[in-house]
Amino acid sequence: MRRQIASTAARLIAEEGIRDYGLAKRKAARQLGIGPNEELPTNLEIEEAVRTYQSLYLADEQPEQLRMLRSAAITLMAELVRFNPYATGGLVDGTAGRFTAIELQVFADSAKEVELFLLNNGVDFDSRDPRRPDRNSPETTLLFEWDDLPVELAVFPAGLERSRGRERLRAESLRALLDNEEIEE
Repeated sequence: MRRQIASTAARLIAEEGIRDYGLAKRKAARQLGIGPNEELPTNLEIEEAVRTYQSLYLADEQPEQLRMLRSAAITLMAELVRFNPYATGGLVDGTAGRFTAIELQVFADSAKEVELFLLNNGVDFDSRDPRRPDRNSPETTLLFEWDDLPVELAVFPAGLERSRGRERLRAESLRALLDNEEIEE
């Protein structure tokens, strides 16, 4: 049953652009007629199902989409270099596709510092506060378009840069992934 939920959730993520794994799991369970007491798959199971789905149904488009998103992220990270940017999410784990936002983490003394930087560079953005704030949460997440691509910029206090959280990569490491993909082709 967990595998069925994971497969359906993967389709929802890949084809409908649902970015929240929890939402995708719950929606998949409802579509399959599975009650709320059924144990749902883990995020790792969902990620693996997304990879499988992409390799089966999106093999022609997903690798190119991933390269394009990674390349755009590297350019954006160069613009944000003063805030020590890191790439996270689908750019790092390789599951980024058609509906994936460029997810970056930046570090500043204040979120206002990043907001002013964006405003001074003509970037319109919306902000979203964390749902369940804790000491490892971003102060805010700034949502905007960069080269017609969605961006989610999580702004953390400067002191949290050394803390471990989600898997993340600096621009140089992201560039190395791109270079390795080009060599393999």
